Amino acid sequence: MGIYLNPNNENFKATLTRPIYVDKTQMISVINDFMATDNKYLCISRPRRFGKTIAGNMLCAYFSKGADSRELFAPYKISSDPSFERNLNRLNVIKIDMNSEYRLERQKEELLNNLTDRILAEMKAQFPTVPINEKGSIGQAIIEIYAALGEQFVIIIDEYDVLVRENVPQNLFTQYLDFLNGLFKSDTVRPAIALAYLTGILPVVRDRIQSKLNNFEEYTILDAGELAEFIGFTADEVKALCEKYNVDYEEMKRWYDGYSQHGLEIYNPESVVKSIQRKCFENFWSKTSTYAVIKERIEQDFAGTKETVIRMLAGESIDVNVIMYMNTMTDFCSKDDVFTYLLHLGYLSYDRTEKTCRIPNKEVQLEWTAAVSVMSDYSVTNKIIQSSKELLAETLRLNSEAVAKSLDESHIHVTSNRSYNNEDALQSAIYLSYIYALNKYTIVKEMTTGKGFADVVFIPFVPNIPALIIELKRNGSTESALNQIKEKKYFASLENYAGNLLFIGVNYDETTKTHECKIEEFVKE
Repeated sequence: MGIYLNPNNENFKATLTRPIYVDKTQMISVINDFMATDNKYLCISRPRRFGKTIAGNMLCAYFSKGADSRELFAPYKISSDPSFERNLNRLNVIKIDMNSEYRLERQKEELLNNLTDRILAEMKAQFPTVPINEKGSIGQAIIEIYAALGEQFVIIIDEYDVLVRENVPQNLFTQYLDFLNGLFKSDTVRPAIALAYLTGILPVVRDRIQSKLNNFEEYTILDAGELAEFIGFTADEVKALCEKYNVDYEEMKRWYDGYSQHGLEIYNPESVVKSIQRKCFENFWSKTSTYAVIKERIEQDFAGTKETVIRMLAGESIDVNVIMYMNTMTDFCSKDDVFTYLLHLGYLSYDRTEKTCRIPNKEVQLEWTAAVSVMSDYSVTNKIIQSSKELLAETLRLNSEAVAKSLDESHIHVTSNRSYNNEDALQSAIYLSYIYALNKYTIVKEMTTGKGFADVVFIPFVPNIPALIIELKRNGSTESALNQIKEKKYFASLENYAGNLLFIGVNYDETTKTHECKIEEFVKE
């Protein structure tokens, strides 16, 4: 048993002592199946605090010959799975936390040499009958052990991409490529590798090392495949936690949901757990990251970036091409590259079917508004966002002039001249003007109700405020908008709000590019 080679199960055991633990051990069965079909080179990328390290520690506890984990796993799902016995504490594990190694190493240029020396020393100690070259490579030592004893290895590297994200000097990066190449690309070492499991925020870098790591299957925040349910909390898991701890699930969903994967809704586990433990809903994301990441990237200001950001702030989903991004920190060539990077960091969520991205939830929305608030190019947009609280108050006071004036201003900032007059732009102007309303309302576009589709409906999730139905017209009148709400009974599905419901008719004049508004209280017949 060593620090790197065949570690014990203490890290995963510590995780299991936490007050809140969601059983993800069935992931082991999927990994065992991968290995049985030779799909044994895996790169798992997720944003921070999504459980990557916990999953790696769990696999280490399961595979490592340096642990006795039968009783540790006994209370959990995997213990009753047919594959449980297959590899339980039967393989040699080399586990490396590259982030810790990088942070702790004083002489960065010697990082890989020193790491290699420490691992080779443990290999010599645990395999004394094998003539391991102290000045050789880890890959060569693995080959020698396999040739002499038939022993296979599981290699787990947590935060494998730290040397990519830190943008280290080229010579250190080149050394790292050689280090990875020696472990994973050689045909000679391949039979001795039972599993290679990399985790990181970014998938495999494709411009400089694609020839070296192109044998890895990627399971990303964009497409997690069979592993979608195991890193991050699913909706069912969050519902169960909310029931157990008497927490409002709908509020939890508004704050921390939004990452869809293969029909599953995936939540940020760190935020869910902290919300339950602290008995509040707030922005925990900022405790582990910073809005400066958003600011730095959108300040690159590739063509169309500002317009797209404002549309996302206004609640829209935006087309994005995720194919071209090279998974580096330096090769940003377009706004699509920027948004793909922010997808991997969790600041956006991705719809694989529609090929679109959006701001996923309230917690992340706060990070975006914080970033925009300190950027001079977004000063007018920030003013609209800051004024939205007052606008909601004025709306509830039936101040139609205030609504019209706000829409005049926000409409300018959600669209280009070419698309200024389309209906999507009108709806986005509504979202941007009422962005504060997300604190009190669920906002639904094109809601099926009555005899048709209401343009925008605000459904309150806090007591003692009215629901709002907004109907938009172009080159018509506010009266015709209000009449449509009434004639098509858009209020039918909101009968619980009868007597506490506002109809808002908005007309947009394409010639003058101005809005008119009229607000009426619903009167139940």
